Amino acid sequence: MKVVVYSHDAGVRAQIRLAIGRRPEPDAPDAEIIECATEPALFRLLDGAGADVMVLDGEAQPAGGMGVCRQAKDEIYDCPPVLLITGRVDDGWLATWSRADAVTSHPIDPRSLARELAQLMRHRAERPEIAPA
Repeated sequence: MKVVVYSHDAGVRAQIRLAIGRRPEPDAPDAEIIECATEPALFRLLDGAGADVMVLDGEAQPAGGMGVCRQAKDEIYDCPPVLLITGRVDDGWLATWSRADAVTSHPIDPRSLARELAQLMRHRAERPEIAPA
């Protein structure tokens, strides 16, 4: 399953990649991690249906993950589920505004991130494919 990781910070992307590993939980699908450091690269990927699930860094710059998530939910047909990493636990309400499907916060807790992502991946894997028009 293609998991897109978006953050301008290579260190944050590395932390996320380590938390996910080959698969975030034993019963979750294998993860093929695709990293994006810029908003334009992320939307090019999404326009080409190159993602099954996304992990977005809410603290990314110059385009934060919350705004990117809301834009993707508005503009991308059948937008992949999003795990949003907020700047702090109290920012969970902002994740609701952005329409994220799951949320965790900085500092990254590998177990929490893996648990939330695995849940999104399992849900996406169970979904029947949409027939081409």
